Amino acid sequence: MTVTEPAISAGAVPPPYTSASRPRRRRPAGTSRGAAWVFLSPWVIGAALLTIGPMMASLILSFTDYDLFTQPEFVGLDNYQRMFFEDPRFWKSVGVTLNYVLVAVPLKLAIALGIALLLNRPRRGQGFYRSAFYAPSLLGASVAVAIVWRTLYSNDGVVDNTLNLFGLDIGGWISNPSLAIYVLVSLAVWQFGAPMVIFLAGLKQVPSELYDAAAVDGAGKWRTFWSVTWPLLSPVLFFNLVLEMIGAFQSFTSAYVVSGGRGGPIDSTLFYTLYLYDRAFTAFDMGYASAMAWFLLIVIAIVTALIFRSSRGWVHYVGEEK
Repeated sequence: MTVTEPAISAGAVPPPYTSASRPRRRRPAGTSRGAAWVFLSPWVIGAALLTIGPMMASLILSFTDYDLFTQPEFVGLDNYQRMFFEDPRFWKSVGVTLNYVLVAVPLKLAIALGIALLLNRPRRGQGFYRSAFYAPSLLGASVAVAIVWRTLYSNDGVVDNTLNLFGLDIGGWISNPSLAIYVLVSLAVWQFGAPMVIFLAGLKQVPSELYDAAAVDGAGKWRTFWSVTWPLLSPVLFFNLVLEMIGAFQSFTSAYVVSGGRGGPIDSTLFYTLYLYDRAFTAFDMGYASAMAWFLLIVIAIVTALIFRSSRGWVHYVGEEK
């Protein structure tokens, strides 16, 4: 005996038309791709015209002799040969920049992490303290802040007069070749707010159960930090390290204002970007400056790649199997 569905008699209400019974219309495969390219087109056009295009132009100019006023003249590898073997100021700028990066970046990250650990504890007025510590990063390395810094560390400035109270007659830091670079280091470290906020967000993601377990096992503060906080915070440290390293290599405004645009005294603050600017817009040697820009790009890429490669040994991700 066969069971059949009951027929709909005259006058009966038909069953509702559901989405399951509705026939699906397939969109053409190119429709969604076309819509995506429409929304991406402003970014693609901007990247092509404002980033990729100028980069390719500078790469071509790095093999030419160009002064902005005459037609570029192809000279092959002469700019690179002059840069590596005939320009002592080039290597001076490389040394100053490396010294700045190796000192400023670790200090900035260490202070940012320390303040983040303090602000991670619940206390009254916590929101105010977080905003106050983050405020310098909002100002950034602007011209106004650099002028203030130059005034603070000049002869008879606030820093000089304060040190004199303790019997330390150093004089103006800016006029001292051995101390001028540390004026820029202190300015960079003062702007620790951005990495501090990132560290603070990472600390909020550490499960409190791990701290409870460490306390039960009798671990002290330092043991808890190295065994719990540090491993779980290492991806955030890795992120901050890459960003701050790239930013330090590209530092320009503070060095230009503090040194008066010349990298003095005795080229002690001659940052790489400052010397690049001097060759490009003071000497109008655009071909040479383009070669310097590509060398800087390659150095940053190599250092970033080395940091990524070294991260395998010290960056730990949750759920990762070693």
